[in-house]
Amino acid sequence: MKVLFVTAAYPPMKAGEADHAYHLCMELVKRGVEVHVLTTESNTWAHEVPFTVHPIMHDWSWRDLPCLARFVKRCAPTHIFLYYIGWVYNFHPMITFLPTMCRALLPPHHFVTMFAYPIGCDNDKFSVATRAVRRAVEWWAAPVGVDYAFGTLLRDSEGVIVMSDRHGDTFAKRYAPVEKRIVLIPPPPLLTMAREVTASQRQETRAKLGFSPEHIVFVYFGYIYPPKGVETLLHAFHLISKENNHVRLLLVGGVVAHEYPERPRFAEEMRALPKQLGFDHQVVWSGQFETESDQASRYINAADVCVFSHDSGAYLNNSSLAAVAAHGLPIVATRPAYVESAFADGENLLFCEPKSPESMAAAMRRIFEDSELRNRLAHGAVRLAADWFSWEKATTRIIETMDAAKGGRAEPV
Repeated sequence: MKVLFVTAAYPPMKAGEADHAYHLCMELVKRGVEVHVLTTESNTWAHEVPFTVHPIMHDWSWRDLPCLARFVKRCAPTHIFLYYIGWVYNFHPMITFLPTMCRALLPPHHFVTMFAYPIGCDNDKFSVATRAVRRAVEWWAAPVGVDYAFGTLLRDSEGVIVMSDRHGDTFAKRYAPVEKRIVLIPPPPLLTMAREVTASQRQETRAKLGFSPEHIVFVYFGYIYPPKGVETLLHAFHLISKENNHVRLLLVGGVVAHEYPERPRFAEEMRALPKQLGFDHQVVWSGQFETESDQASRYINAADVCVFSHDSGAYLNNSSLAAVAAHGLPIVATRPAYVESAFADGENLLFCEPKSPESMAAAMRRIFEDSELRNRLAHGAVRLAADWFSWEKATTRIIETMDAAKGGRAEPV
């Protein structure tokens, strides 16, 4: 199997999608797959990897189309795997027609698209010329079944991988025939796991971070940007820190590459907040960690409880949730609008209300005061990780999905 893995997100880019692409390629190689990664010029990572990286794409616009076409023909893969979310491709429509273009360029092959999130291109932000080219390509591809935001990805991808049930529902509503080709594969932990961390090693890491044995350490893991609920978490921790001087908060992760114009200095504001409220001596910021390093895993192992604070709630597509579950930590998580069947409140996580420091603080307090609940949630997290966030299971299902793809157009137009 020769796989062309197409992704605009790849290290050293700071994004969960980049980490996911790297780890997935590593897992595919372990299964004997020949992997070629087509990515952006700026993604020139210095580390050696057991697959071939081709950082030749400029900005994934129509100007890059000839380069893309030449490379696809030259590479001649048996399988093409597209990792897609709109923002990493600058919300440009070009890549959303890739399965149709590849069908015209290559002999029968297998084409699978994995969606990190149901966010497509934003055609209206581009010039009249860009939209005119898109309209011409849509006409060439045959317009029936072409989606304005996702081009022919839903129509012409023989396999469609989603990371959450709600994502699959979203796509099925946009293009009903895709429902039978949707496969749910949540992201496993997107970090290098530390192996066999002993009690003494755990205490050593805690000491390096400034934590003593009697400290109760809450950990936040993930990139820091507005929708992650870090502001809510800091206010919640402030509430319990006023009651208990032995609590500590560890934040593991850097700042995501994606820009948020409405809060351009968000990370700086968050770092300043504990100082403003007077509890900065109880907060440790670990900062960015290297993708191939197990440092983040060791930090998570050093904590006692995880808090998943996302404003929209916990879903299967949240890779940071997968990571802490794999470490067997009891988890406080914000309740989503739609609770997926994998989650059992009080069994494998404890829900609190999103954007509510009071509700989050109450759940955090309940966990460190109730040892029986804490143990039950820890065991539940291990089961959750084994059932839903296993790299072995995810890689097997991805390979099966690629092999099940038939090649050619998914449905007649």
